[in-house]
Amino acid sequence: MEMEDSPKRLESEPSETKDELSMDIDPPFNESHVTAEDWRKALHKVVPAVVVLRTTACRAFDTESAGAGYATGFVVDKRRGIILTNRHVVKPGPVAAEAMFVNREEIPVYPIYRDPVHDFGFFRYDSAAIQFLSYEEIPLAPEAACVGLEIRVVGNDSGEKISILAGTLARLDRDAPQYKKDGYNDFNTFYVQAASGTKGGSSGSPVIDCQGRAVALNAGSKTTTSSAYFFPLERVVRALNFLQKGRDSCQDKWEAVTIPRGTIQATFVHKGFDETRRLGLQSETEQLVRHASPLSETGMLVVDSVVPGGPAYNHLEPGDVLVRMNGEVTTQFLKMETLVDDSVGQNVELEFERGGTSLTVQLVVEDLHSITPDYFLEVSGAILHPLSYQQARNFRFQCGLVYVSEPGYMLYRAGVPRHSIIKRLAEEDILNLEDFINVLSKLSRGARVPLEYINYKDRHRKKSVLVTVDRHEWYASPHIYTRDDSSGIWIKKLALPADSPLLSSGIIQVANGVASMDTSISEHFQEDEEDASADGVAIAEVEDSTSSGDTVVSDGHDTSAGSGNTSVAERVIEPALVMLTVYVPSSCMVDGVRGQHFVGTGVIIFHSEEMGLVAVDKNTVAISASDIMLSFAAFPIEIPGEVVFLHPVHNYAIVAYDPSTLGPAGNSVVRAAQLLPEPALRRGESVYLVGLSRSLQATSRKSVVTNPCAALKIASADSPRYRATNMEVIELDTDFGISFSGVLTDQHGRVKAIWASFSNQVCTNRCSKKKKVKYGANSYENHQFVRGIPIHSISQVLNKIISGAKGPSLLINGVKRPVPLVRVLEVEFCCTLLSKARSFGLSNNWIKALVKKDPVRRQVLRVKSCLAGSKAENLLEQGDMVLAVNKKPITCFNDLEDACHVLDMNDDMEAELELTVFRQGHEMVVRVGTDIRDGNGTTRIISWCGCFLQDPHPAVRALGFLPQEGHGVYVTRWSSGSPVHRYGLYAHQWIVEVNGKPTPDLDAFVNVTKEIEDREAVRVKIIHLNGKPRVLTLKQDLHYWPTWELRFDPETATWHRKTIKSLETGESL
Repeated sequence: MEMEDSPKRLESEPSETKDELSMDIDPPFNESHVTAEDWRKALHKVVPAVVVLRTTACRAFDTESAGAGYATGFVVDKRRGIILTNRHVVKPGPVAAEAMFVNREEIPVYPIYRDPVHDFGFFRYDSAAIQFLSYEEIPLAPEAACVGLEIRVVGNDSGEKISILAGTLARLDRDAPQYKKDGYNDFNTFYVQAASGTKGGSSGSPVIDCQGRAVALNAGSKTTTSSAYFFPLERVVRALNFLQKGRDSCQDKWEAVTIPRGTIQATFVHKGFDETRRLGLQSETEQLVRHASPLSETGMLVVDSVVPGGPAYNHLEPGDVLVRMNGEVTTQFLKMETLVDDSVGQNVELEFERGGTSLTVQLVVEDLHSITPDYFLEVSGAILHPLSYQQARNFRFQCGLVYVSEPGYMLYRAGVPRHSIIKRLAEEDILNLEDFINVLSKLSRGARVPLEYINYKDRHRKKSVLVTVDRHEWYASPHIYTRDDSSGIWIKKLALPADSPLLSSGIIQVANGVASMDTSISEHFQEDEEDASADGVAIAEVEDSTSSGDTVVSDGHDTSAGSGNTSVAERVIEPALVMLTVYVPSSCMVDGVRGQHFVGTGVIIFHSEEMGLVAVDKNTVAISASDIMLSFAAFPIEIPGEVVFLHPVHNYAIVAYDPSTLGPAGNSVVRAAQLLPEPALRRGESVYLVGLSRSLQATSRKSVVTNPCAALKIASADSPRYRATNMEVIELDTDFGISFSGVLTDQHGRVKAIWASFSNQVCTNRCSKKKKVKYGANSYENHQFVRGIPIHSISQVLNKIISGAKGPSLLINGVKRPVPLVRVLEVEFCCTLLSKARSFGLSNNWIKALVKKDPVRRQVLRVKSCLAGSKAENLLEQGDMVLAVNKKPITCFNDLEDACHVLDMNDDMEAELELTVFRQGHEMVVRVGTDIRDGNGTTRIISWCGCFLQDPHPAVRALGFLPQEGHGVYVTRWSSGSPVHRYGLYAHQWIVEVNGKPTPDLDAFVNVTKEIEDREAVRVKIIHLNGKPRVLTLKQDLHYWPTWELRFDPETATWHRKTIKSLETGESL
């Protein structure tokens, strides 16, 4: 959503009966004939005072989301430096903005006022900073607006620097437009309507007459027609007068100015006399009102809604017709609002009719600013603040309740959506934000507590969920931001006391016992499918047994069939099946991970008193920076897990859990599966596909292997992310669909393969009803499929973990254990049939040798690409056929892995492979070095100006390009409302220079950027994935977007966050 254009679309339009019948009766229009020269002179005076506003909403707040965009404003007081624009441009929350004048002079501007209800606000600027432009302020003339007046809208329309649109005022009593059901809407005012056809970016433009006076303020438009809606300026003039007096009372700097605004928390609409009669208005009252009002008056004010808990609640009702306020007949919004604003803290008397009955009530006028939030809590990426009058009116809730403006990560995990109201936390009532902070301060990291909330979409039912406090330091400590209109920024301070358990770095494990599961799932590919469990499948009874450290390879093991419909394989393997629920924090979405929530089935491959290990596909556990919860099929408990190994090539990960959290009862039924890597599956062999349904019921099906060695082909995604390469997978004749994962076992329940989920991206040009794809443009859809991964590779890694093979140590359940390194040839291969290889000139002798080596596949490996930066990059070429390794013919990916495994046994880190290659008709021998990779994945993330930086992950290097200038600073994601969003530094690019200084790696980047001060201009050289270089400029915002680092510490097995530089703390050592 473009921030300055957010309130332009009318989602719902009231009945147009009134619009068709209503007539504007104004005094005769006496405008003399206006010439083109008159307009030229007026525009010559006006245009220099119109500015383009580049705004960035740094946080989601109240009715606005975080984002960046452009709008328009104009100078209304040159001496004091005041710019008028719309409220939705000034923003109710934190905003960073700059104004650009017509001569391209750019200066910072700071918000000084945004009206709580009406769509206008003011920025201030230093008028002395404009050195090269001669301009004058634009006078405000609300009294000049009349029907038939010819006007010009001068502003930044559709991103243009200056656009001038002509129009004629058609109505002065248009109802306030309704923009969004859950966002900002103006009310209790008329709008001016004209057919000028303004579009995005023109918000805040002056609507001028031929004398160069502003008669209205452009606010919104209707996209289905050319109608534009202008806000009248009477209340703007009042607010401006207060600001001018407040500025004059201060000598050296701006101070916060209080503009009196009152409310009775009731919304009125203007209804014609014909409709008020139908509402029961007495004829005598109508005659009284008509006599006391101007001849042009055609109706009266009628109550439309009342906010619960407000002054008018239980006193006024929808349909009440207002007759008098403080003894004066009141039929216009302006008069009513003037009386209310002048009576803050006092009583007002309202005389109204309800169904023909005259009633009188005394109401206390409340301070409108007191129910307009000016502070918020930021915790785990969530934004919470008191419910504003705007949203209370939209949702019909009481003002001041704890409102979720942005759920962030912690609340997102629990399934709490935006616009929710939090009612209880940890069994304590939450009446206001202070209550929430008080409860939060008592919680520890990793704690799981119930939370109760309601949402306006289902307001009559409360929902209860489990909230998990972040176990790792994914986000900064909770902070309170408070608005300061003197400086124009929001002051930040810690929200919790220093002794709060949440501020400590220790992780509190989940207590033993049964933990209820949160079943509200927000996002995952599996949730789009129907439940794959078969009807009537019974849960097998599991005999009590205690498992010690399990062996990897099992010999024959006979299990007699029991009663029931379940297979032997299902009953045997069920105690080893686990459902993994994975969440990825938004601050850690590295390596191109495509979502934040994943669910999949894993299998326990090792279980002892000290450690439990689960194997699962990388489409479920994609990166190590994630929160994982394990639910066991054999025992009703949910416990956390941690990633200990991510295979750099194959599609599987290993997750560890603490068996002690299962308790004696859980450990008596949970056990590891028996792995059977040999012999390999053959075509036509029967297997059992066993997995878990959503309800954690084991489900199985007998299937037949149709292809035990199908070469996997997955194309690169538009956003580089992990994809399985150089893999042979198992295909079955029947399965449970693309959402069902699990294991393949023999008839005795011994695991031969894991049934894993894979992700690929399909390019499609299919048009949908809502969005048409342009000619020549591509759209992409994420697809999933499932295949079997032989257990052989997993068992090898498991053996190394258990036996303590050479590798970096990692703390697993309090014990340091070595995690194996993986030797790989960083080359992507494809399989070519020998029949086609012959056409390329491959000799008969080699064809015979390869057929003899593998009479089934009858293929040769061909180089598809080399990973950029790999040892093979400059030695192998695309199209090379690899015939032999160390003089032994090879025909499949496993042959290459076996050769690498042999090098591992020699313990030579620099060992090379001798490859026999057929290239362009010639046979040659090439010695190629191998690359050593760990199983940690990305363990370091830098956030700078709102973009997330990391070392280029393998999926990026697989594209075959790394910048020569340096490739260690890769932009993987960016945040809405950040400086990089505002200036266009987006993902999938390398930062190679900052202010002319090279940044070849993350350390060099940190050293360069930490010398740059807040608001200082930065020149950045970037190179896109396509190799195109570009230079852009931006300005740091260390207050809202400090530079920080998130790094995994293997010594403590936790992620730690460190501030590198911020406006409050300066440089962190």
